[in-house]
Amino acid sequence: MCSIAGFFDPSANFLSRQGEFEHILQQMGRTQAHRGPDDSGILLTGQCGLSHTRLSVIDLENGRQPMTKSIDGYHYHIVYNGEIYNLAKLRQELTERGFAPETSSDTEAILLSFLAFGPEFVRRLDGIFAFAIYDERHKILSLYRDSFGVKPLFYTLQNGTLIFSSEIKGLFCFPQVTARLNADGLNEIFGLGPARTPGSGVFQDIYELKPGTSMTCSSLGCITETYYKLCSRPHTDSYEDTVEKTRFLITDAIRRQMISDVPVCTFLSGGVDSSVVSAVCADELKKQGRTLTTYSFDFTGNEKYFRANNFQPSMDRPYVEQMVSFLHSDHHFLECGSHVQADLLYDSVEAHDLPCMADIDSSLLYFCGQVAKTHKVVLTGECADEVFGGYPWFHKETFLNCNTFPWTPDLSPRKQLLRKDLLDALHMDDYVQNAYETAVREISILPEENETEVNRRRIGYLNIRFFMQTLLNRMDRTSMHSGLEARVPFADRALVDYVFNIPWEMKAKDGLVKNILRQAARPLLPEEILFRRKSPYPKTYNPSYEQLLTDRLREVLKQTDCRLKELVDLSALEQFLGHPKDYGAPWYGQLMAGPQMIAYLLQVEHFLKTCHVSIRL
Repeated sequence: MCSIAGFFDPSANFLSRQGEFEHILQQMGRTQAHRGPDDSGILLTGQCGLSHTRLSVIDLENGRQPMTKSIDGYHYHIVYNGEIYNLAKLRQELTERGFAPETSSDTEAILLSFLAFGPEFVRRLDGIFAFAIYDERHKILSLYRDSFGVKPLFYTLQNGTLIFSSEIKGLFCFPQVTARLNADGLNEIFGLGPARTPGSGVFQDIYELKPGTSMTCSSLGCITETYYKLCSRPHTDSYEDTVEKTRFLITDAIRRQMISDVPVCTFLSGGVDSSVVSAVCADELKKQGRTLTTYSFDFTGNEKYFRANNFQPSMDRPYVEQMVSFLHSDHHFLECGSHVQADLLYDSVEAHDLPCMADIDSSLLYFCGQVAKTHKVVLTGECADEVFGGYPWFHKETFLNCNTFPWTPDLSPRKQLLRKDLLDALHMDDYVQNAYETAVREISILPEENETEVNRRRIGYLNIRFFMQTLLNRMDRTSMHSGLEARVPFADRALVDYVFNIPWEMKAKDGLVKNILRQAARPLLPEEILFRRKSPYPKTYNPSYEQLLTDRLREVLKQTDCRLKELVDLSALEQFLGHPKDYGAPWYGQLMAGPQMIAYLLQVEHFLKTCHVSIRL
């Protein structure tokens, strides 16, 4: 994996101030060097500048970027972040077309595909990616992002210049790009956060290229095009064929995503999702005489403080131990303490350039940093719940009929802490409702579907296009902050396309949550793992952690330059801090309950200060 950045203006002459703009490109790279610590490079032409930092995973010797190809004396340049999983097939097609690659680099294969197949080439790519291609002959810059937004790509327009970057911080290296928040940005943070509206960069005039989208910029302006979207189709396969095809799609996706010139490892929680990924990886490595390395996560003292609840019914460790014995993996149990995850709350903000999933994020940041000491590539079980319907909101009537985002059915926990004059200016309920209605209008409904099936399809779509994006953002930023590339086989395009249209009576046959996944995984896992009740990413239940956060927030509020005072109702916040928190009543998803609200406010304060954010309503 890598970082990319750059700028483009068809009417400019950047070479007239070459030193200045090369310095900007170098700054854009340096500020994202954590994403690609192995190498870096820049390229400046009259109308375009490109910057790249590299994490070497494929073709360690020949994958330097920016990469250039010349045809008939005309130059074409690319900077690319990602992995292409159908590289062998793509190379064969290119050779047949007369564009034989000279290296094994997927960067070269993408650029040659652009030259060989024309504008539709991106539909041939199977992988996770964000990249920019500059056609120097025609002075056209094109940006592309993968189907589900696994890899990030932000942009802004300033006085006719397009500036783009893997992370928002790269944009701020360009003159006149500043950190400003208006009412929409505050609604993203407090109404939808840590989720974001697709395409929103939260900051005023900063955007994220939507998943499955390309953007082409020239002297005529910028045009965006959707090259991939989820489609509703009747499902015609029998139940038995559905299970068999799902098994093939899962195992095929995992095997393809093991492609690497460096060793791969897996995250293993003992749940069905990560266990399937680990089982397939272990089997593939065993054929090569190699042993899979696996990692599991927990929190110091959880064996004492853990309390089962509806959202987190069991601890992971007994199931992890069973899977390690089953796989014969080289396993590492990692633990995070309360002070570590509290200390890393601010690092998480700096990894995202935004408030994020509080300690759910900071703890994963720590774990990824530990894994990155020995590995560059990890496969995870992320996204299976979104794809196969593992969350409570797929099953409970109250969620199905809530007519809003089911992971945030009630805004009152958020609104009760904000100043009344701010709430009056934000119109938060309207903003969130509009975001919801805009999203559900995107999905087509099949004529034969009844009201319950329609609601499930809508929730399924929202989960893949909205909720899953939050988790993909979290996985990318926490892993790439330490130069670790995280892959997500359950976000494979062919798999998601197929499973999205499997009817609910198959997906949850006989009331079994994620039934199709469990049946598809039958030959791969022990029964106890296969039918374990879902338990999400772990979190600490140590009451001292809540007190630690409370003390830190109170110290922040005492500071004369505290930015939170501009936004929160201090008396309401003090009342909130003075009462023990309900760990089983989340205000976002399944994991973000009372302590995470305190942690989130700490992140908001750090965000406002370190990004030097100006607020104008």
